[in-house]
Parts: sequence; structure tokens; C-alpha cells
Amino acid sequence: MSTAVRNGDEPAFTDFTERYRRELQVHCYRMLGSFDDAEDLVQETFLRAWRKRETFQGHSTFRAWLYRIATNACLDHLDRHPRTPVALPAAWGAAAGATAQLTEVPWLQPYPDHLLEPIAPSDTEPDAAAVATETIELAYLAAIQHLPPRQRAVLILRDVLGWTANETAALLESTSASVNSALQRARATLKQHLPDRRLDWGPAGDPSQEERAVLHRYMAATKRGDLTALAELLREDARFTMPPTLTSYLGRDAVIAGWLPALVGPNAFTDVRHLVTAANRRPAVATYVRHPEASAYLPVGLHVLRIEGPEIVEITAFIADVFPSFGLPATLQDTP
Repeated sequence: MSTAVRNGDEPAFTDFTERYRRELQVHCYRMLGSFDDAEDLVQETFLRAWRKRETFQGHSTFRAWLYRIATNACLDHLDRHPRTPVALPAAWGAAAGATAQLTEVPWLQPYPDHLLEPIAPSDTEPDAAAVATETIELAYLAAIQHLPPRQRAVLILRDVLGWTANETAALLESTSASVNSALQRARATLKQHLPDRRLDWGPAGDPSQEERAVLHRYMAATKRGDLTALAELLREDARFTMPPTLTSYLGRDAVIAGWLPALVGPNAFTDVRHLVTAANRRPAVATYVRHPEASAYLPVGLHVLRIEGPEIVEITAFIADVFPSFGLPATLQDTP
């Protein structure tokens, strides 16, 4: 394969690189926190790889060579477009007696679960594996966005992909000592920004019967505008966030108060339909609303739920522009 790559066999090169598209997209997504940017950076990775094909000498695996290009493409992008999480007003956390400063990651986007199916390893490159739940969940993605880009790269390469300090140092043109120091700092910062009790979270996968029951109760209560039923579903310290709008509520009472205008009153959503999907290894609900005298239901947003036992502990809401990446319809037609 290395000979075909260096000799400029474009069809062979394209066929070989395409098998890595999905895992490279996940890698870029972890680095950037944005699904759209990750798609763009994978394309940039393949363009750079083609232009630099003569540099692949077969000393490392082709997969590792592509990861090096993808990581540096992401670092270049972050250098050109620096972004910093936004500190939210302290009052938004006061409802639950929070003492830590809340932050929001405005550019955070969900990742469709249908693109996270296990990636089968090959005989020659067995490192390709299924995407681990704990490294794709939204809380983790938001937390690592607080890291400086190179620290973020070190953390992902070492703790997520399992690269050695020497391999990571070679990719970043650094030293093992610098990599180990960066990893130590990154882990400390990550711990500060992950939610409390995260180590107690159960593994995510296909929703359990109990989770499906909670999901359907949530949809039914939302459709009815039943704030009492919704409050019963939320844990006392539940959190609701909505990037990129910087809307965030911490605590059951604050969440219900924030939802009040949309569910009750003259401007409330009264004719609602839902479609069930999944994002970042969590159940998700796409909401559509039909306005009076309209024939179609229009998309409103996507809610990604983290459910523990009989309660919802976190909801991350996204505006409807994420629907195309999930294959969700642009409208739903009225049915008799």
C-alpha cells in the first residue's frame, strides 16, 4: 500500500483513506466539539494526506500517519479560530445552591449515533475500535473544550486512543517529558469541569426499558404542557443547557421556570410531535411544532437526555439546524 500511496495511485489512495473517515471524524469532533467543523477537518485531512503522500514511508501504520495529519489540521484550525467557553451569570446556578462557576460551550454540537457504530479493526491495524461511550458523551466533550488545544490533543491521544508518550511526542514534535507534563495538567483541568458524580454514571448503550419509559413520559408531558409531570421526571439538581444560545438552568425549579413560556400561556407550543433518535450514546428527542392553520409541523430542536434510573439528570438542547446530520425530516406533514 505504501508504494501505491507514494506513486500517486489516486483511486487506491481514496479507497484506503475512506475506511478511516468515521474514526477520524470522531477524533476531529473530540478536538473541536463541533460536528460541522469535524466534517470539514476530515476533508482537510484527506487533502493534506494526498498532497503529502510521499512523506508516508511505512515506518508507522497508515492509520497513525492519518491521525498525525488530522491532529495537526485541528490544531491549525484552533490556532486560526481560537474559542473559549463562556462564563454564565452566577444567578443561573443559584437555584440549586451551586458554588462553582457555570460555563457554556456555544459551539458544541451533537454527534449522531448512527455514525458511531463499531469500527471493525483490520488484521494489519488492530487499533481501530468502537467509540467508547465515556469519551463521546456531551459532558466530556464540553469539559475538554476548556483545555488549551495542545493539552487537548495530548489527552485525547494518550487517554482516549491509548498512544504512548513517545508516540504522542513524535506526532506533536515534542518530548515525552513535555507530553507527560501536559497530560497531568489536562487531567487536573478536566476533573474540574466534569459534572459531579460522573464516576457514578452508568454505562450508556441501547436504552433500557426504564430509560425508554422515562423518555416516553417526557415526550407525553411535553406534548401536554404538563409542568407537574415534567418536574416529577427531573432530578432535583437537573441541568438544562442550550448551546449556542447560552441558555442554562441548574436545578429542577429553575428548569421548570425556564420552560414555562414555551409550555404554558399565549405563546405556548400546543400542537407538538416528536421523533426519537440518539446522540452521543444517549437517547434524544426531535421536536416539531405545528402553528394554527398550518399543514406541516416545523422543526424546533433536539433534546439529548441523560437518564439515571427513573429521573432525567441532564438535558442538552440544540436548535433545529442539527437535524440534517441526523437524517431527520425538514417537516412533518399533518395526518388525520
